[in-house]
Parts: sequence; C-alpha cells; structure tokens
Amino acid sequence: MAADPDHLISADDAPAVLALLPVRNTVLFPGVVLPVTVTRKKSIRLVRKLAAKNEKLVGVVAQRNPEADEPGLEDLYPVGTLARILKLIDQPDGQVTIIIQGQLRFQITEQVTFTPQLTARVTYFEERALNADKDGELVLLQSLREAAGKVLELTPEIPNEARAMLEGIQSPAFLIHFLSSNVQLDLPAKQLLLELADPEAQAGQLLEALLRQIELLEIKNDIRTKVHTGIDAQQREYFLRQQLKTLQDELGQGESAEQDVADLRTRAKAKNWPEAVAKHFDKELSKLARINQMSPDYPVTLNYVEFLLDLPWGEYTKDKFNLKNTKKILDADHFGLEKVKERILEYLAVLKLKQDLKAPILCLYGPPGVGKTSLGRSIATALGRKYVRMSLGGVRDEAEIRGHRKTYVGAMPGRIISQIKKAGASNPVIILDEIDKVSSDFRGDPSSALLEVLDPEQNSTFTDNYLEVEYDLSKVLFIATANSLETIQPALRDRMEIIDLTGYTQEEKTQIAKKHLWPKQLREHGLGEQEVKITDQALHRVADDYTRESGVRNLDRQLAALTRNLARRKAGKETLPGVLEPQDVLKILGAPRFDRDLYQESDTAGVVTGLAWTSVGGDILFVESLLSRGRGKLTLSGQLGDVMKESAITALSYLRARADELGIDYRLFEQYDLHIHFPEGGIPKDGPSAGIAIFTSIASAYTQRRVRPHLAMTGEITLRGRVLPVGGIKEKLLAARRAGVRDVILSPKNRKDVEEITADYLKGLTIHYAERVDDVLQVALLQEKVARPQSLPVRDEAPAPTGPSVEVQ
Repeated sequence: MAADPDHLISADDAPAVLALLPVRNTVLFPGVVLPVTVTRKKSIRLVRKLAAKNEKLVGVVAQRNPEADEPGLEDLYPVGTLARILKLIDQPDGQVTIIIQGQLRFQITEQVTFTPQLTARVTYFEERALNADKDGELVLLQSLREAAGKVLELTPEIPNEARAMLEGIQSPAFLIHFLSSNVQLDLPAKQLLLELADPEAQAGQLLEALLRQIELLEIKNDIRTKVHTGIDAQQREYFLRQQLKTLQDELGQGESAEQDVADLRTRAKAKNWPEAVAKHFDKELSKLARINQMSPDYPVTLNYVEFLLDLPWGEYTKDKFNLKNTKKILDADHFGLEKVKERILEYLAVLKLKQDLKAPILCLYGPPGVGKTSLGRSIATALGRKYVRMSLGGVRDEAEIRGHRKTYVGAMPGRIISQIKKAGASNPVIILDEIDKVSSDFRGDPSSALLEVLDPEQNSTFTDNYLEVEYDLSKVLFIATANSLETIQPALRDRMEIIDLTGYTQEEKTQIAKKHLWPKQLREHGLGEQEVKITDQALHRVADDYTRESGVRNLDRQLAALTRNLARRKAGKETLPGVLEPQDVLKILGAPRFDRDLYQESDTAGVVTGLAWTSVGGDILFVESLLSRGRGKLTLSGQLGDVMKESAITALSYLRARADELGIDYRLFEQYDLHIHFPEGGIPKDGPSAGIAIFTSIASAYTQRRVRPHLAMTGEITLRGRVLPVGGIKEKLLAARRAGVRDVILSPKNRKDVEEITADYLKGLTIHYAERVDDVLQVALLQEKVARPQSLPVRDEAPAPTGPSVEVQ
C-alpha cells in the first residue's frame, strides 16, 4: 500500500527514545502503509497506551526468531522503521489491528527499558535519494520501473490499479522502498534491503531480486501453458475413446468396466478371508472403479485385485489320519529312510490328537541322490495335501521371497505366495529345494527373508510386499533339502528341524534298484516290466563296480544305459534276454569303472587308508609316506589345506619324540627326507580327520612294518598323542564298506555316533577304539616287516641338522 511520501517526519522532529513494537514476518519501509495485527498482550497495551495519550509514533522492528514471545534486543534486528499509527481497530477476539505508515529508518544503539514496554535509544538514517539527473542512477531507476512492470505483466492476478499506482510514484526514494516492500523475498533478504543506507546499492540489490522473480514467473507460466495444453489433449483423447467405447458397446464388441467390478465383487462374497483383508479388497476395488479403463493404472490394479481373489484364503485340504496307510505309502515309495518316516508319522499322530499343530519346518540333510526331494511328494501323497516344489538354488534377490512392492513397474508377488496360489490350498506341502545354495548380493539377502517364512512363531502373519496384507503360512508343511549345513545362515538353520539322510549301503542300493529304479527305466524306455528281468547279483554288480556314491543317482544312470541297449535291440527286432545276469552287465556297460583291488592294496610300507567326508557323502583317502636320502626335510603334496599340513607336522613331531619306544634310530630323522603324499592331487583336501592316518603312515615308513590289510582309520591327533573324535562317522563307515574295508579305527568319543547307526550298516565291519596313537599302532601295524623293505642305512656321525623344514607341493 502506498502513501504520500512528501508528508513524512524529519529526523529533527523524531524522538531519540522510541517504544519498540516487535513484529513477525514483516519488514516496514519508509512511506509504505501496512496493516499489522497485534496479538501479544504487552504489544496491545503499548498501542492502546499510545492511542490514549495521542502519541502516534512507535518503532517497528522485525524479530530474528519469530517463535520468541517476549523478545529482547538480542531477538530483534538492529535496524527498524519509525512508524505513525494511522488507525486502531479493535477485533472481536480481543486482538487489535493497527494501520501504520513507515517514516524513517533507525539504528538501535542501546536498550532503555524492558518493562512495562521495550524502549531503546536510536539514531536515524540520513536518507539520500537517487539523482535522476545522473545517467547511471537514471538508468537504474528506469530498470527498476521496467522490471516492476514486467512482474505485473507476468502476474495476471494483480489488479490493474497496481500498475496505475506504480506509474504515479514520482519520488525515487519512495519507489525503492515501495518495490522493496512488495518484492517476493524472505524476511532476512528484505531486512538486508532495509539496512542498506546507500540508495544505489539498495536499488542494485532490489533490481537483482526483481529479475530473479521475473525469471521464476516466466518458468511458472511456461509450465502452466504446457500443462494446460496436455490437459486439453487428454480431454480430447478421453472424449474420442468414450465415443469409440460407445460404438463398440453398440456393436457388441465392448465390455463394461462396471461389469468387471460387479463380477469381482460377486466373487469376493464367496471368499472366507479375514475382515482386514476384506476391507483392503473393498478399498482396492473402489479405486479400480474410479480408474479409466484406458489408464495404464487400470490393468495394474485389476491384476492385483484378481490376485487377491485367486489366493485360497481359509481353504484347506483335509488331512488323512490313517497312519497304517501312510506308512504303507512311504515304504512303497522309499526304501530305508526310517528316521524320516518315523518323524512324519509322529507329526500325523500329534495332528490327529490335537487337530491344531503348527506345521514344523523339516530340513532333509544329506548327500545328493538319496531321495530328499522325491520324499516330499510321497509325504504330500500320504497326507492327502497339495504338493509344490520351489527350487532355491542360485536365488539371490530378496524380492524372490517377499515380492516387489506393487508401485514398481513389473511388480510380482514373491514365490512363496505364488506357490500358495498355484497349490489352491492354504496347507500344501512346499519343498524348499537346495536351501543351502541361497546366496545374496546388493538386492538383499533371501536367507534373511526366509527367517519369517520358516519360523512357526512368525509365519502366521507373513506379509508379502506385493500382497500388502498378512497371510497365514502356519498350516503349510515346509520341507527343506540341503547337501551341506555349513552354507546355511545360522539363524535360518536354528529354525529348522534337521533330519540326517546318510548314504545307502550296497544292499539298500540293490533293493532300491530292484523295486524302484529298474521298473521306472523299463517304462521310460518303452519296455514292459515283465519283458526283461534282472537278477540281484547283476544289480549288485552295477552298484558295486560302476558307481561309487552315497546316493543312487549314478546307479539310475547306469540302469538307464542298460535299458537303452535293450530298447535298441527291441527296435531292431532282436531277441531280448529274459533275465539279465552279471555277465550281461559286463558286456553292455564295459569294464568296471572302479577296481576294488585298488582299495585293498597294503603291501607297501607307509600306505594307509583314511576315511573322509565330502558334500556328496563318505569316501576313502590314501596317505603315502616315503623316505629318501637328505637332511630331514618334510615335503607335503596333494593339494592340502592348512589343517592337514598342521596334522602332518604334529604327527612327525610326536613320532620323533617317541622314536626310542618305537625302535626307530634317531639318525633317520636327520639323514632322510620324508615325503607325505595324498593321491589324486587334482582334488583339494583339508580337515582334521587324517591325523592318525598320517601318523600311522609315517610310523610305517620309518619302521618298515606292514599296515594291516583292509584297515581304515579316521581321527584327529594331538601333540600329546591323544586321538580326538571327528564328524561324519556314518558316511565314512558306509564308504569303508563300499571299499571292502573290514576294520576301522575310531576315537572312543565316536562310540555314540556308531551306536546311532543301524546294525545292518555295520555288518562286516569291526570297530576298534583307540584312546592314544600307541593304541592305533598296536592295531594298525603288523609285527613283521614288508616282504621287500626299503634299505635305510645310517652313518655313524650324522651331519648337523638344519632345523625343521617343510615343503608343500
């Protein structure tokens, strides 16, 4: 608001001490008229007091901190404006509105009083106006008028009277103050304009602010024009599409969106879902009804509500509680696996008695080919439940488990919820295959996402990111499979019940091949089950000479090779043998792939058979030691890990310490080099299980005493000569049986592991328990030396030892 700048108070007539009126978010300039609403009680008393005494002058100062209710000088800017109160208006709510006009700018020098009113001593600015006769200042004034006019032009909501008011201002000083009061700046920037005493600097700062405001207004108007044009185009497209839709409806080629919503609502009435889900569905359906069919959001929302309807909320298949029939089905589908079958029967028995059992999370752990995955289908069949399989091998994206948020382009639900939809029931059997092969990267950790899925205490409220509502997974029977427990996250492993599936014996493999694998291969190759039979001896020959594994996968492949040969004969009109004998197997499959004599070789000193555990089951491991002329150097070869290297050094140190008791000339350690080798050097090896095998091997080499034939051993050795227990005992004993081993040496602390093994698995094996390595040597080394012992002559005076030296190749 403008005023007559010619009737302002001079500095000589202005008081030296002023009562101050603090204001928020406002800066008053000389000559400008402003309405100010006074809300503070202290300020209301001030203006009423001035009005009563007919004193119209007050100092208006902006606050630095608008939140201060009782501001002192430290809360106020140092420069303010002397104002004349033109009018006082009482408001109904007790507040007061005053109309004030700025007079002079002043600088606060010191505070006089704080109560009852804030007063201060001030000094006034010497006001100097721009000289219109100077070219530079004239150009500056003209630029200010042009910029102000441009602002008015770009702001159509400002009335036309403002342009006339601007043109009517003749005073250069008032023009600057008037534009400073109305330019769009924050309070600190306006206060800076008020504090500039030099009019040329003030005008330059103001012009810069006006030009910046013009630039912003031009951008705003440009955006507004583009948006308006876009809206016009959308409206035109909408009307055209509506006309097209009407024509399609008349021709019978269109489908009403209202009908789609009505059909979805009808389907929803039949769903047995929780109240929270029903409310969420109604909300999404209402959103769908408001979206135009041609909008890209329509198919996204439609797919989401259809997915909600497709999920089997509260739909369960009825469990079969016939335990005898369940046991019959499990026995028919799988030979052995008694522990797993017993666990399933226990689960069914408790479910039958209680009718409300949170499904356990079973993890079938064992080497490949033992039937972990196929067991899940048999369990589903026995329970009468739906069966789905979900492979987790190589999954590294957390969204694969939890789903994507549906706001993303191409969002999909997680695989768990998708499998529930595929099963069509809320209590299926879901096989989480290869859970030990889940990995993680920058997209998240799927193992952590599985923690909620596989926790019976949490999965009743599982939330998929895409689904956005809770889904009850507590009735789902999750069965995970794994080849190794080491790679499973510890927290995830803790949530599962581990059921150990070890390898099969040769007798079990023969029965599995006879009852399952051979009939299956005949069917798959177009041969009748009664067309060609195979003897138990032939099956045993295939399992023994052509496979060397814990499971039966390679056995199945060898039987497939037999049936392919028979199928070729049948297709060529050749006569088929009625029964396959062992000699027929040899003709078809060729020479045996595994030679049992290799595993029984023990005529050379220093050769010992050890037992190892791998991710594919148990296996045997040979340790070979050889002495050669040298200076006591130890060489290790065979791709050994750090643990096996340390076991070798420990074994040699203990042997040197007990050399006298074992009858070993101490000069041998200084005049001969020892080379310990683990055959099959292309395979990395590590672990503590070879400790006593290494010790026995080097003791045999130094004493030249033979090692008992058909003997294997496993255990860790300490520097005090104690034998410590190791893991994987069952797998190792099965490997020993497959290799033709008859005697096995273990630590006494492994006795409990042996007692858990079925007696049939130990048939033909004699277990020797050794507390110390001296006990190992008593069992392992024969008294007589080898038939052709290695010559180990020693010199009377040994060369000076060079100290312990180890070389690893």
